[in-house]
Amino acid sequence: MTWRPRLVALDVDGTLVDGTNEMSPAVRESVLALRDSGVEIVISTGRAIPGVLDTTAKLGLTDGFAVASNGAVVFTYDPVEVIHSVTFDASDAVRRVLEQVPDAIVAVEELGTGFRVNRPFPETEFAGQFVVDEVDNLIAEPVTRVVIRSTSHTPAEFTAIVHDLGLTGTNYFIGYSAWLDLAPEGVSKASGLEVVCEKLGIDRADVLAVGDGNNDVEMIEWAGRGVAMGHGPDTLKRAADAVTGGIEEDGLATELKTYL
Repeated sequence: MTWRPRLVALDVDGTLVDGTNEMSPAVRESVLALRDSGVEIVISTGRAIPGVLDTTAKLGLTDGFAVASNGAVVFTYDPVEVIHSVTFDASDAVRRVLEQVPDAIVAVEELGTGFRVNRPFPETEFAGQFVVDEVDNLIAEPVTRVVIRSTSHTPAEFTAIVHDLGLTGTNYFIGYSAWLDLAPEGVSKASGLEVVCEKLGIDRADVLAVGDGNNDVEMIEWAGRGVAMGHGPDTLKRAADAVTGGIEEDGLATELKTYL
């Protein structure tokens, strides 16, 4: 392959780290080797800022750009400086979901620190601080991101409920668990990466993006080369230019070594 990226955009969960938030040495070494060769490495994730910083620490990255909250937040580190954020009114969407799933957990992002929640999430699912509050207070003001989690439905059941609601005015992404991410309409990892590329003077044709989830589809389609992890859904694989191995096979390292 003669093409070589100037910027590499990397999803976190299922791409850089596994389900226990562990990163393999092969993945870490390949990312750092590409960075040392002059390629810009940009974390691009649904995680909030604390979760991104957990990942950059695992990699040993001390500075750079990152896209958080599925594109609603773009920041530089370290120290953290938010250079772009988009908020939206999630109140109608949240209330409509709660009508169907009244026992759902609701979390809204507190930019830079963590989340406010109506009750705690299952352990290990979020990074950052939590403040418990009433749902009405959580959605009283525009927010960058809302997560709704059902612990009483399977992912398929929850997906069916959400699809039947016909949500408008928001982007929504369904995770592997019964997990719904709400974002401002028109906002995705791709739109966040556009902000980064404009800052750096890099064309999207020179971007490699790798991900494994439904919230990676726009990014994979947008990038000059979009690569799906082998364990990802068929919708993502159809959008990708190539499919690499799964997380257990160090699929990301396989792709990145191509450019070393």
